Amino acid sequence: MKHKILTRKISTCQISRAVVATAFLAVAMPAWAQSVKGTVTKLDPAAGKVTLDHAAIPKLDMDAMTMAYRVKDPAMLKDLKAGDAVDFEIAETGGAYTVTQIRKAK
Repeated sequence: MKHKILTRKISTCQISRAVVATAFLAVAMPAWAQSVKGTVTKLDPAAGKVTLDHAAIPKLDMDAMTMAYRVKDPAMLKDLKAGDAVDFEIAETGGAYTVTQIRKAK
């Protein structure tokens, strides 16, 4: 009898941990991501930002424009310079738009 109660408590604890871990992952993951074409107009690696003149972003209901974005990792900017044509991924995370990937266009 005691063994069954202990097993039930462990199982409930494991399930609770799994639910909490899943909730944290859901918050940390972007709601969506979209590939976009653009041109680098300014780099600010110290601030972790890149300014892009980009095509329309339908998932954001955003027309083509020039705008500064945070980057997921400032190291992504090391091989870029103003004037480079790029393909980039943008995602909404916690209400902010972040460039999650960026590479020179081919």
